[in-house]
Amino acid sequence: MAKRFGGKYSPDGQSADVRAEAIDIRQIKAAGSPARLLYLPAIILVFTSLGSGPATLVLALIGGGVLTLAAWMLQEGLKAEAEYHARKVARRPAVPRKMLASALTGIGAAIAAYTGDSGMIGAGLYGIAALGLHVAAFGIDPMADKRMEGVDTFQQDRVARVVDEAEAHLDVMKAQIEGLSDRRLTERVQDFQVIARRMIRTVEEDPRDLTGARKFLSVYLMGARDATVKFVDLYGRNKDADARTSYEALLDDLEQNFAARTEKMLLDDRSDMDIEINVLRDRLQREGVSLKTKGSE
Repeated sequence: MAKRFGGKYSPDGQSADVRAEAIDIRQIKAAGSPARLLYLPAIILVFTSLGSGPATLVLALIGGGVLTLAAWMLQEGLKAEAEYHARKVARRPAVPRKMLASALTGIGAAIAAYTGDSGMIGAGLYGIAALGLHVAAFGIDPMADKRMEGVDTFQQDRVARVVDEAEAHLDVMKAQIEGLSDRRLTERVQDFQVIARRMIRTVEEDPRDLTGARKFLSVYLMGARDATVKFVDLYGRNKDADARTSYEALLDDLEQNFAARTEKMLLDDRSDMDIEINVLRDRLQREGVSLKTKGSE
């Protein structure tokens, strides 16, 4: 089945906009990469405690578990922060993952120090130092909601809720399809997600578009999520070719409708802007202000 995107100079049949959007998504995912190095201290702690007796080994296992949890929490916190900064309108993370990671790192470091010869006071000092260094290196979570000027709080909260719901549906679709380990299907779903996220970004930039997009971002994406779950369950069992064809056709229809609706919203926004400019121009002319155009200069 041919892709809708692409052209003579677009490799893999994808347009520059689609590739750029995909790059942004990869950048958000890659934001958590620095945290991967912090899994190493937990591994080192456990291995260096293997010959130190059962009590020390148990403490090392607990400390290693705490440090592992801290590294995972930091990884998720960095990705959440990157997504927060990528959005025009966003709510602060509900769970302060980076700050929890700092606290857990301090506790893990204190336990690790206590397995040596540091004593209670020394272990506590090591823990405090580790916590402070962690905060200095990675900072804290965003503490305030990101809002747009000129748009009321109620409307922005509505947009944030719908966007969060839409992103959750897209995440489920992605996770389900990746479970099939089928590269073509994975790319196909990614193409649709690019189109859906383009509508999401359009709504974020102008919350007035929420009324026209809400059915797409809520009802249609929920239906796409449910259809994906059912398809993966069926196709994973018997590789039904008809089911695959129907699912790809569904993605085609969704892509076309999402793209058309987003284009209409952008055209409506341009029409609204032109109307406002014309009204302002008429008002200034009535006030006796002379307006020059490029053609009259």
